[in-house]
Amino acid sequence: MAKFIINGGKKLSGEIKVSGSKNALFPIFAASLLTEQPCRISNVPEIVDKQVMVHLLADLGVQMNVSPHEVLITAANINKTDLNPELTSKLRGSVVLLGALLARMKRVTMSFPGGDSIGKRPIDSHLQAFEALGAITQANGVIEISAEKLVGNKIILEESSVTATENAILAGAMAEGQTVIKLAAMEPHVQQLCEFLNKMGAKITGIGTTTINITGVPKLHGAEIDLIPDSNEAASFITLAAATKSTVTVTGINPEYLDDFLLKLKNMAVNFEVGKDFIEVNAPTVDYQAIKIQGGLYPKLASDDIPAMAILATQAVGKSTMNEWMYENRLGYATELMKMGASVEAVDSHNVIFTGPTPLKGDKMTSSDIRMGITLVIAALVAQGQSEIEGVEHIDRGYENLEERLSKLGAEIRRA
Repeated sequence: MAKFIINGGKKLSGEIKVSGSKNALFPIFAASLLTEQPCRISNVPEIVDKQVMVHLLADLGVQMNVSPHEVLITAANINKTDLNPELTSKLRGSVVLLGALLARMKRVTMSFPGGDSIGKRPIDSHLQAFEALGAITQANGVIEISAEKLVGNKIILEESSVTATENAILAGAMAEGQTVIKLAAMEPHVQQLCEFLNKMGAKITGIGTTTINITGVPKLHGAEIDLIPDSNEAASFITLAAATKSTVTVTGINPEYLDDFLLKLKNMAVNFEVGKDFIEVNAPTVDYQAIKIQGGLYPKLASDDIPAMAILATQAVGKSTMNEWMYENRLGYATELMKMGASVEAVDSHNVIFTGPTPLKGDKMTSSDIRMGITLVIAALVAQGQSEIEGVEHIDRGYENLEERLSKLGAEIRRA
C-alpha cells in the first residue's frame, strides 16, 4: 500500500486550481445512458472513482472514449443490465446507475454499492421512488428492479438524499406523464444533472428547489457539458491554506456553492477574500476563534467539508464543537489527531470537542476514507516534523494528483 511522507510546519504559497466535481461525475455519466447518441463530458477529474465508473459502463457494452479530463460516452448498445459486483463494491456513486438503467432498459440488478466506511447509507428512499413510478423492487442481498413501463407520479422522498433525488430524476426523465419530486436535494451537482438532461431534451423545472417537476419525454439525444468545480475539493484547499496560515489562491471555483462554509471561516477570523471564481486565503491578522461547526442540507455546510475543519479547530482559541450530523462513523480522524497532540473530547458518535490552540507534531497515521485522508494531510502540513499517512488509495479516489499539486505550493510531500 502506498503512503504519503510529509514534512510539515512550512508556509505555502501560490495558486491551486480545483478539479471538476466528483459528485457531478456519477449522475452525468449515468444520464449518458439514457440516449443512444454520444455525450461528451469535459472537466472530468482524473481520480480513481472516475476510472471505476468508466469500467462499469464499459462492462455494460457502452463505448467509452477516454482522454485527459474528457470522456465521450456512446450507449448505443447496452448488452446487459446486471452491474459488475466487483466494481460496484468499490463505488457508492454507482447507485445512480439504478435509475438510468431502469429508465433505459426497464430492468437492473446490482449488488449493494460500496465506498467509504463512514456509516449506514440505506437505499430505501431510492426504491420507494422507483416503486412510485411503477417499478417492482427487491433488495435481499442483491437489488433487483424492473418495470413494464414507468409512469409519472408524485414522489415524496423520505430523506432529502442526493443520490435518491438523482435516481428519481433519472427514472422520471422518460416516464410517461408528470413526475413531481418533493423534498428533493438541492446540491449543485443535482442541479447540473437536471441542466444536462434538459440539454438532452428532457423537460425539468424547479431546478435548485426542493420540488422538481418533470414532464416525461419518449426519447433523449446526445449533449455536451463541462462538469462544475468540485466544491468539496475547494473547501479542502481553502481549509488547508488557512490551517497552515499560508497565502494561497484557490482558483476555478464557484464561491456561491460555499456560502455557509465561508461564513464559518469568517466567524473563525480566517483572513480571506472572495473573487468571481477564486478565494484568496492570506496569513491571519488575529488568532483563529473557536466556533460550533455543524452542517446540514445544502446550502448549509456539507458533511464532506467538516472533517478538514477539525484542523482549523486545533489552531483556534477555545473549544470548538464538531457535529457530524449525517454519518456515525466519520469521526475516526479525531483519534488520529490525538496522536499528533490535539486536545480532543469525544462526546458520542456524532460529536467531538477540540480545545485549542494546540501544536501538532508529526506521527504515523492511517486514513480509512477520502475526507479523513485529506484531513490527515492538512494536519501533517500543519504539524512540526515528519508524518506518514497510510491508506492514500482513499485519497486518490477523490483528489487528482494531490502530492504533485501541493508540491507546487511548496509542500514537502511525496508518495512512497
